[in-house]
Amino acid sequence: MGKSKEISQDIRKRIVDLHKSGSSLGAISRCLKVPRSSVQTIICKYKHHGNVQPSYRSGRRRVLCPRDERALVRNVHINPRTKAKDLVKMLAEAGKSVSLSTVKRVLYRHGLKGHSARKKPLLQKKHKKARLQFANAHRDKDLNFWRHVLWSDETKIELFGHNDHCYVWRKKGEACKPENTIPTVKYGGGSIMLWGCFAAGGTGALHKIDGIMRKEHYVEILKQHLKTSARKLKLGRKWVFQMDNDPKHTAKLVTKWLKDNKVNVLQWPSQSPDLNPIENLWAELKRHVRARRPPNLAQLHQFCQEEWDKIPANYCEKLVERYPKRLTQVIQIKGNGTKY
Repeated sequence: MGKSKEISQDIRKRIVDLHKSGSSLGAISRCLKVPRSSVQTIICKYKHHGNVQPSYRSGRRRVLCPRDERALVRNVHINPRTKAKDLVKMLAEAGKSVSLSTVKRVLYRHGLKGHSARKKPLLQKKHKKARLQFANAHRDKDLNFWRHVLWSDETKIELFGHNDHCYVWRKKGEACKPENTIPTVKYGGGSIMLWGCFAAGGTGALHKIDGIMRKEHYVEILKQHLKTSARKLKLGRKWVFQMDNDPKHTAKLVTKWLKDNKVNVLQWPSQSPDLNPIENLWAELKRHVRARRPPNLAQLHQFCQEEWDKIPANYCEKLVERYPKRLTQVIQIKGNGTKY
C-alpha cells in the first residue's frame, strides 16, 4: 500500500475548530473529506499536546552503521577513482548487502559527488617547485605590474572539434536523429593554429600560423605583432612579455631577438598553462566560434578573427585583476594544479 498524503496544517486547524464548535467526528469527516480515523487522531493529539503539529518520526533504520559509513568515506578519500560498484562488493564481503543507490546516498551525505576528472598537465617535483617559486616571487606584485604584462600563447582550433560537447532534449530511440547528433569527420576535418596576445586593455594581434611553427616563424610573428600590440594596448615603456617554455620560444635565435629589441620577458614555470589567463580567452573564443558552425577552414579563420575582436576589454581586465588569486592558490596547494 502506498504512502498517503500528509494532511496540511490548515485542514488540521479546521478540524480542531469544527470540533470546538460541537461538530461530530462523522460530520467533520464528511465536510472536509478526511477519513474519520484521521479526524479522531488529530483531535486526540490536540487534546493531549495542545497543538496539531505532526510528531517527529525517525523513519526506517539505516542499513549501514556509522562505522560502515566512515569506511566508505575513507576508501574514497584514499582512492577517489573507486567505483560505487566496488564499494558495494567491499561491503558484501563484510556481510553487508546494500544497493548501489544506498552507497551513493551515503557519499552524498558526506559531500562526495561523482564528477568527471579534469585533465591537467603532469607535474613532477621540479615543476611544483618552480611553480611555488614563481608564485612566491610575484604574489606581492601590485595590480599595476600585471596590467603591463602582455600575455601570449598558441592554440589549435578544429573545424569539427573532437571535444565538442552539446546537450539535446530527445525521447528514447531518437539518439541517432540528425538534429540530435554532432557531425564529425576524421582528424577533426582540418584545423588552424593561432598565435595571440592580450593585456588588461584588451586583445592584441591574432596571427594564423601556416604549417609547423619553427623558431624562425616565431621570430617573424614577434617582429610583426609584438611591439604593435604593445602600442595598441598602451602598455607604456615598462611592459613585460609573457610566453611559455616551448622549445621554439626559448631557442637562441628567439632569445637574441628579444634581447636585441630590449623586450623584458617574464620568467615562466614549465607545465603551467593554468597560470596563463589567455587560456580563458581561448576557451571564450572557441565557444563563440563553435556556435557559428563554420563550414570550412577559410570561414573558421574568419570567424576566429571576428570573435577575437569582439572580446570586450572589461573581460580582459577582470582576468588580469583576479590574477593574484591564482598565485595564492598555487601557494595554498603547494605547487599542484589549480582550478583555473
